[in-house]
Amino acid sequence: MAELADPLPDDDITAIRRSVKGICDRFPGDYWREKDRERAYPTEFVRALTEDGFLSVLIPEAYGGSGLGLRAAVAILEEIHKNGCNAAACHAQMYTMGTLLNHGSDAQKSQWLPAIASGDLRLQAFGVTEPTSGTDTLSLRTTAVRDGDHYVVNGQKVWTSRAEHSDLMLLLARTTPKDQVEKKSGGLSVFVVDMREALGNGLTIRPIRAMINHSSTEVFFENVRVPAGNLLGEEGKGFRYILDGMNAERTLIAAECLGDSTWFIDKAVAYANERNVFGGPIGRNQGIQFPIARAHAETEAARLMVYRAAEMFDRGEPCGPEANMAKLLAADASWHAADMCMQTHGGFAFAEEYDVERKFRETRLYQIAPISTNLILSYVAEHVLGLPRSY
Repeated sequence: MAELADPLPDDDITAIRRSVKGICDRFPGDYWREKDRERAYPTEFVRALTEDGFLSVLIPEAYGGSGLGLRAAVAILEEIHKNGCNAAACHAQMYTMGTLLNHGSDAQKSQWLPAIASGDLRLQAFGVTEPTSGTDTLSLRTTAVRDGDHYVVNGQKVWTSRAEHSDLMLLLARTTPKDQVEKKSGGLSVFVVDMREALGNGLTIRPIRAMINHSSTEVFFENVRVPAGNLLGEEGKGFRYILDGMNAERTLIAAECLGDSTWFIDKAVAYANERNVFGGPIGRNQGIQFPIARAHAETEAARLMVYRAAEMFDRGEPCGPEANMAKLLAADASWHAADMCMQTHGGFAFAEEYDVERKFRETRLYQIAPISTNLILSYVAEHVLGLPRSY
């Protein structure tokens, strides 16, 4: 397992937030509106975060990172979204890191982590979801067959964000046919794929035009040869390795939801105080006040669970229930706040210049990804409350 991070004093978290806000101030709404219209990748924003070391926060100092732990990462992503920016272009580098840190060999970590920390390599692509399996990961069909000192990969991934803007991909593929494994979770393996070498040698990337600008793609593998040395951990145990990182993923995405929710609340409060209709500010009306106040209460409650999950993770404690509930509560809070903000602004919410409609679209995703709120409820029902398995 990776070395646990020492708890960060609150003053250090405050300093991190202040620094992140300073970066965000250089990328105001018009920057994001242009990227959204063009469906372009925010290269300049990602470069700024990289240069200031914020994307290497989970990489140990021995490999060129800061090794500050999940609580610091949560604060970074929350602050990005709180300031109207979007971390979707770079957050995968944080939540995929655990698989490499916990299950990669010393040689693999030495090979990739320093270059990732410096920004010379980008690990932003996560190849798991497939068209026919979706969240049913154990039914994925992409295969990796051993051939000498390589594996030959064939299959397809979908909704693989940032594949066009990443050098490396963390890939989950089947190395043993499903009907030949003792446990249904067996037979899956994790690889680091160097997409610079694979592109044009069996790897094809096709962009997906979508409602939100996440640089989403389909990725096709046709006899792509991956060095056997790129296998992380043991063959056939990849599903467990991926699960190890999912508590971090859920907590980090929950942090983005907190930031979105805070942004919507601040935006609504400002507009409700300045917008005058029928002789006074609309914020004096309880029909406006109550939804804003409720959104604030929901957000503060979700924040407690998010930071509880992060602190448990950093202490090395099991935090599956907390991470899942953090994602559920924060995603609900941000979506309710988004709807409230739209309603508060009325017709102006639909105007691009207010940024509300863009953020509204962005935060809607988190009801679905990286895991549906319904599946979180199923998890809590079965694994926390002891109810029968539903699927």
